[in-house]
Amino acid sequence: MSEISDPTDHAFSPSVKAAQIRKGSRHHYAGMIMADRVEPGLAAFIGEARSFYLATASADGQPYIQHRGGPKGFLRILDDKRLAFADLTGNRQYITTGNAAENKKAFIFLMDYANRRRIKIWGELEVIEGDADLNAALAVPGYRGKPEQAMVFTITAWDVNCPQHIPQLFHADDVAAALATRDARIAALEAQLAALSENGT
Repeated sequence: MSEISDPTDHAFSPSVKAAQIRKGSRHHYAGMIMADRVEPGLAAFIGEARSFYLATASADGQPYIQHRGGPKGFLRILDDKRLAFADLTGNRQYITTGNAAENKKAFIFLMDYANRRRIKIWGELEVIEGDADLNAALAVPGYRGKPEQAMVFTITAWDVNCPQHIPQLFHADDVAAALATRDARIAALEAQLAALSENGT
C-alpha cells in the first residue's frame, strides 16, 4: 500500500499540480479534501450501483478499463476501507488479473445516470484465488455466473465528480417498474369509473 498521507495526492501528482499551476486552476484545488474511507453517502451510492468501470494498468503503464455489472449489491463493502466483488468466469483473458499481479494500483468509476452523479475511487486491487468462503460470501443469490475468484479493492481516496455533461439514462428495470405502477393506477381508476357508471353516478 502506498504511503501517501494526503488522499488528494493520489489524484494530483506533481505533474498534475504543475499542469494546474500552468493553467491557473491550482488555487481552486490546493485546499481540496478527499475522503479515504467509506462514509454513509458513499455506502448508499455503492448499494444502488448496478455497474461500474474498473481501471488497472500493467507494470509498464499500459491501461485497461473493464466494465463490471450485476444486480444492486453485487459490489460489497467489507469494511470502511475495502470493497469487493465476485469475479465471475468470463472470456478468460485475465487482463485485470494479470495487471493486478504486477501493479496493484487501480481505479473504480461509479456512474448514476438517472440522477446524473458519478464517484471516482482510487485504490489498490488484490485478486484472491482459491478462497471458497469469500467467493460464496460475494456471490449474488440467483444471479447467473460462477464466482471464479474474488476482487478486493482497498480505498486510498475518493471524490464526487461534477454532473456536467452526464446524459440522463434510466435502467430498464426501473422504467418497467414505473410503467407497471402507472398501469396499475390507470386500471384502478378505470375500475372505479366503471363502478360509478354502473351506479348511475
